[in-house]
Amino acid sequence: MESTVAPLTLAPPLDRRQSETALAIARGTARLLRGLGFSCLSEVSLPSGRRADLVALNERGEIWIVEIKSSLADLRADDKWPDYRLHCDRLFFAFTQDLSCDLFPGDTGLIVADAYGAHIHCEAPEHRLPAPTRKLMMLRFATTAAQRLNRLHDPQGHAEFLNEV
Repeated sequence: MESTVAPLTLAPPLDRRQSETALAIARGTARLLRGLGFSCLSEVSLPSGRRADLVALNERGEIWIVEIKSSLADLRADDKWPDYRLHCDRLFFAFTQDLSCDLFPGDTGLIVADAYGAHIHCEAPEHRLPAPTRKLMMLRFATTAAQRLNRLHDPQGHAEFLNEV
């Protein structure tokens, strides 16, 4: 008997907004974050309406945001990153070794990454979130993760929500 249910994929489809370089940086950075004990989600909508490239949460409740920069033009075109600081305990930029660390703001952490891994080049200063913001971010992280898992288990049941999260 053949099943009429579509086979499940292990990851949601790419939205094609990111360059191949940005996807490689995200993959390597996510591997680093997992190695540091964080769970990581990409493209998370923040309460401010912005969308963070990577949001990471560990078992102590620490929240890190990583902004990915794939080129000098990408960095120069970005004026939204200061808003991310309001939603995390530490803010990092992740980039390839082709960019100079001197180009990035001094009050952020720096991660150098490729598709296979990453390392923290410069630690990010800590700025602890207020409790209400932390709760809001943790709920945003949890619901985003749950919705993505639900879509994997029941893609047809989420057809009307394809453009969310």
